[in-house]
Amino acid sequence: MRRGRPSEFILGANYGRAARVLSLVVFLACGTSAWGFSPVAARHGMVVAGEPFAAEAGLEVLRAGGNAIDAAVAVGFALAVTHPEAGNIGGGGFMLIRLANGEATVVDYREEAPAAASHNMFLSARGELIADASVVGPLAAGVPGTVAGLALAEQKYGKLGLSRVLEPAIRLAEQGFPVSYALSESLREERELLSKFPETARVFLRDGRLYEPGEIFKQPDLGQTLRDIGREGPQAFYRGRVAEAIVATMEKYHGLISRLDLEQYQPKVRRPLEGHFRGFKILTVPPPSSGGVVLIEMLNVLEPLDLGSPNAFHSMHLIAETMRRAYADRAAYLGDADYARVPVSGLTSPAYAAKLRNEVLRAKADLPVQPGKPLEFESSETTHFSVVDAEGNAVANTYTLNGGYGSGLTVEGAGFLLNDEMDDFAAKPGVPNMFGLVQGEANAIAPHKRPLSSMTPTIVIENALGQAAEGGTRPGNAGSPPGPVEAVRLVLGARGGGMIINTVLQVILNVLVFGMDVREAVTSPRFHHQWLPDQLTVELRGFSADTLERLREAGYKLNERAAIAECEAIEINPKTGWRFGAADPRRDGKAVGD
Repeated sequence: MRRGRPSEFILGANYGRAARVLSLVVFLACGTSAWGFSPVAARHGMVVAGEPFAAEAGLEVLRAGGNAIDAAVAVGFALAVTHPEAGNIGGGGFMLIRLANGEATVVDYREEAPAAASHNMFLSARGELIADASVVGPLAAGVPGTVAGLALAEQKYGKLGLSRVLEPAIRLAEQGFPVSYALSESLREERELLSKFPETARVFLRDGRLYEPGEIFKQPDLGQTLRDIGREGPQAFYRGRVAEAIVATMEKYHGLISRLDLEQYQPKVRRPLEGHFRGFKILTVPPPSSGGVVLIEMLNVLEPLDLGSPNAFHSMHLIAETMRRAYADRAAYLGDADYARVPVSGLTSPAYAAKLRNEVLRAKADLPVQPGKPLEFESSETTHFSVVDAEGNAVANTYTLNGGYGSGLTVEGAGFLLNDEMDDFAAKPGVPNMFGLVQGEANAIAPHKRPLSSMTPTIVIENALGQAAEGGTRPGNAGSPPGPVEAVRLVLGARGGGMIINTVLQVILNVLVFGMDVREAVTSPRFHHQWLPDQLTVELRGFSADTLERLREAGYKLNERAAIAECEAIEINPKTGWRFGAADPRRDGKAVGD
């Protein structure tokens, strides 16, 4: 059974379990200051990604004259080659773009349910969930959005063109790259899933001869697919040879994605959600991601509270109780706002935050929490990367296959895996999905609907007097000093299924409240509460014994994990413009700058 054990939920499982856990235990036990790590610094551009070759691909494109959007698209396609458990062209996600002129937008390229999908498609005649049907094989796959989304971002905001930014990914696919220890162990530990379909076993397991660290991994079929996309644009994927391969694979294995599903898929350009926290502007993503709504709801609750010291009982209690209530609301209300009434303005309103804050201040851990009543209604395997260029354009992008290696099904002759995103719907409302998240009828399956997500790409903006990080000033009246200029302060996001939102929250708090630099903020121990199951998950040996004992005495059921999620972040000094990048040491990512 894959349900309940996706690789993104138990981070570290795919990276040599014993060695990875031991190193993380030592790291957290010593504390960040004992290690003396500093963020990577750069004057012009910065790329932070969860895989080194992909990060280097982004830097290559920046140095070739590309902007942050060019580099982000290059990273996205490169990850599809070098990080197959999460990087993808067979999945979907969200790109948050904030241009140097202040314009901000979200490209929603989330997967969609096929037209033939139905509300009860994963239930037996007795109304019970069919084991693994929503996470393995052809029925698990939604219509992919990555190619359309990245191509749209490049067309609207890039400088170099799709064929140029695809060059690093094509080179990595055709010439190959040395397999890392992490990738070797990941393939080994997911061998059961990857063996279920002959084409997947051929490509990723070499028909049973597992890749060893240092061996060169070439993917000629994927290289040709990427060449087709570079030459013909996204129509190669949705109408051309690649579309034909997808449909043929679906017909062979009795899947649901049709030629018409592919032809009709369109990414959606949305307005970012905007929140405010202690003088900072928070830009993040709207539904069908739950991430932005839940993040702003939690920041609203916490804004006036004295949080004391990081990772102490007082701050953990207040933050955990806020998490419990926000995740209860996530389960009750959130879904694709194009198909369900989602109370975004109610959940993110100051008045609702004040109500929840009063509950948090009186809260006891052993008392149950129910979804609140917002005041108004309006009519994974995942990876994240962050990019900033010399002009001040910024991109936060999170995309996914959902579970590690998605559905396990490779498109024959095209070289890429399809997602298992149908599990992100409420296959049976009220029953937990693979991440243990309970979801309601608002997220039930319907044709062309987009499943609820926890992806939370986020950009934090601050006002800086005088010179801004973008390198300019806003003129005032004659004889008066320059006025305040908005400048990017943080660009971040995370992988980790239902833990993503709380990870982004804690990194933001670490920088804006607790005064950490971005490297300290990313490496600091984390905790997580998602309402149900009713337990507080903490990183193994990341917290003092006294703090853990006080949490237990307060009634928290503690669950220790080797690691909680993975964050890739960039911080900008708004006065000097220096960029500081931090790749999460819980994985093998990389920050590179110029």
